[in-house]
Amino acid sequence: MTSDDGISRVPKAERKSVGTIKGKSIQGNPMDVADLRGKVVVINAWGSWCPPCRAEAPHFNRVAKEMKGKGVEFFGINARDRDINLSRAFEEDYKMVYPSLYDPIGKSLLSGFPKGTLNPQALPTTILLDRNGKIAARSLSGMNDEALRDLIDPVLREE
Repeated sequence: MTSDDGISRVPKAERKSVGTIKGKSIQGNPMDVADLRGKVVVINAWGSWCPPCRAEAPHFNRVAKEMKGKGVEFFGINARDRDINLSRAFEEDYKMVYPSLYDPIGKSLLSGFPKGTLNPQALPTTILLDRNGKIAARSLSGMNDEALRDLIDPVLREE
């Protein structure tokens, strides 16, 4: 169900598990969203060429810093950037504080979100996973600090 704020939320009893989202980060390190089970995970799908992605990057950094140590992890997915140097430049320009999976053909975006779940449909997309690795919410537009907190807080408060 999509609310007035443009965020689609899934009731806890109706959530489905996220699929496999793993590979190498832009920096070449292994990343696997399954390693973050037990935490609320903010997955941000972005592209270096995407103006709304650029606009929201400082907000994601601020909220990621705020939420560090509070049971929330941020996991980027850099999609559709064929040149990894553009992805690296984005991370450097915005001094990103969390890693992003390098996914130049969008494989994780297609296979990581099972049919019938809230899946990424455009860039930017932000998906929120609950502590059990289930898809709890999605935003299909650029987000600011307040919108990010509004996305995260209800799921973070869940028992």
